[in-house]
Amino acid sequence: MCPPTHFDVVYAINPWMDLAIPVDQQVAMQQWEALKNTYETHGHNVFTIDGEPGLPDMIYAANGGLVINGKALAPRFTYPEREAEGAAFGRWFEKAARAGLFGDGGEYLGQADEFNEGEGDLLLVGNRLLCGTGFRTSRAAHQELAERFGLAEAGIEIESLELVDPRFYHLDTALTVLDDGAATGEVMIAYFPAAFSPASQARLAELYPSAILADESDAAAFGLNAVSDGRRVYLNSAATSMMTKLRAHGFEPIGLEMSEILKGGGSVKCCSLVLRPAIS
Repeated sequence: MCPPTHFDVVYAINPWMDLAIPVDQQVAMQQWEALKNTYETHGHNVFTIDGEPGLPDMIYAANGGLVINGKALAPRFTYPEREAEGAAFGRWFEKAARAGLFGDGGEYLGQADEFNEGEGDLLLVGNRLLCGTGFRTSRAAHQELAERFGLAEAGIEIESLELVDPRFYHLDTALTVLDDGAATGEVMIAYFPAAFSPASQARLAELYPSAILADESDAAAFGLNAVSDGRRVYLNSAATSMMTKLRAHGFEPIGLEMSEILKGGGSVKCCSLVLRPAIS
């Protein structure tokens, strides 16, 4: 996670950003700290990267890269406003790998060559990496990921999904992983079908017939920009309809006030990058 020390809306690169609406940075910090403290209260380890001046979107650490089996790849951002974030996250990954944070055999792979906005568009679900495209991460990046991470050798398949609604410009705004199947053997996701092309909708329905289908109000409240530990689901407290759906499927939703952080176009998941250490 990255504290919102420099968070602000000073440019508009997604439909949620409005230069006419100021950010209360004190409230944003309180909301971020509440999220961090909630993770820690429930037993999750949280590591932080310091934000850098001039990079107001570093708070959205999910875009900061991808870590699978102790291998970390830094992103390459589409918009020039965020370009320098790639190197910033890369420096953190390099130090973390040297310090053994990613376990024995952990390594920093460098920065992506193709446009790739990290876990914003790349969600690992069991042995499948769901890869969004359409607005930020390029299709060419999907092949690069397969090669750089050696996904085929690791038994992980790539599934490309096309996003078509500019409000849901990253995959993690339209789809959330609820259970990766590691403990239960059953994978569960939730997603908003209309955010995807017809072909991608059909593929998701084929792969995940038991998925929770969100409606437009769920997605617009950033109810899918959530983090799940397999039981608890951390999400924006305004996503009340999504919470009802989660409870009906046996999950425990934990709502968090994210009003200031939402002004940049992100919520709980956008603030959270999962670090997956090497499997010994």
